[in-house]
Amino acid sequence: MDMGEKLVDVFRASGEMEAYVIKGLLESNGIPCILRSDAATSVHAFTVDGMGEVTVAVWESRVEEAKTIIGGE
Repeated sequence: MDMGEKLVDVFRASGEMEAYVIKGLLESNGIPCILRSDAATSVHAFTVDGMGEVTVAVWESRVEEAKTIIGGE
């Protein structure tokens, strides 16, 4: 990671629990990540029109590796 590198969303989870599963999967494979959400944590048990959605973000240089692990593109 260089200092100018940015975070890129690699997964949109429908809730906090799903996001933590993906976070654990990535971190267990050596990919640091963060969770981002517009909603207050643990307030929404489900997603309605995007409320409660949590995105998992990784450093730009790790995007392809993360997507492969998640099973995405």
